[in-house]
Amino acid sequence: MLHVATSHLASPRWIDIQAKALREHLDVPYTTWGSIPLIDPAYGDRFDRLIGQKGPEYARLNHLAVEICREAADEDLLMFLAPDAFPVADPMPSVRAALDGGAVLVAARRSENAGDPQPHPCFCVTSAGTWRRLGLDWSDGFPWTSSDGRRVTDVGANVMRRLELAGERWTPLSRTNPAERDPLMFAVYGDIVYHHGAGELCRAHRLGAPRPLPVPRLPVAGPAVQRLNTERMLMWERLAYRRMGRLSEQVIGWIEAGGDGWLQRLGAGGVPRGESR
Repeated sequence: MLHVATSHLASPRWIDIQAKALREHLDVPYTTWGSIPLIDPAYGDRFDRLIGQKGPEYARLNHLAVEICREAADEDLLMFLAPDAFPVADPMPSVRAALDGGAVLVAARRSENAGDPQPHPCFCVTSAGTWRRLGLDWSDGFPWTSSDGRRVTDVGANVMRRLELAGERWTPLSRTNPAERDPLMFAVYGDIVYHHGAGELCRAHRLGAPRPLPVPRLPVAGPAVQRLNTERMLMWERLAYRRMGRLSEQVIGWIEAGGDGWLQRLGAGGVPRGESR
């Protein structure tokens, strides 16, 4: 049995899109486990099991895993999906090939986000037995060095570290469509799952932010340049969010229009692929 865990917050916009994609592309029996905080409870009928939740997304996904693992057999599979992620092809052949090949987990890896190395919960599949045995959870904490030299952490960091400590392999799914419209958003991973990814400026976006001007050590000029740097960054962020919003609405419109034309516009296609780690 496959158990699909997803948590939608505040907006129901992706609920029906995701449910439709699951029906179209999953060719195995599955149960959907969801939560919809701050969303009309009427949308609860789109899920087989609806769980009341609060807190950040990683905590809600951890809680869904707790609820699922209370009932699931060790051989049952857990699929985690971001609310704005959904399959665009049957993911199970790629998942089965990876698990049968010795990996214990398959997940998107957003290396385009300044070199992020960890499994990302926008799409991840593992067994209930593995989740329980290794005590996996989606919280951040374990750090790495990003491509711009900073020490950072993010969701999935502790999943990666626990796999490393246990000596277990996982199969990352890399982005397989070009990042022409945005360095991180509108991504297809392994040619099997789409992640919209809009909503916040991430490390990939901030690599393009304006560099701060040197601040002179002068009593008047120093504070003035600091204020100018702050204003330049705020202006850049406002423009970046506006651009993100315009692009996001455009792509959502393509998706809502139906068919596969939107995938072609995003340059998606090819053979599903992943690489073991």
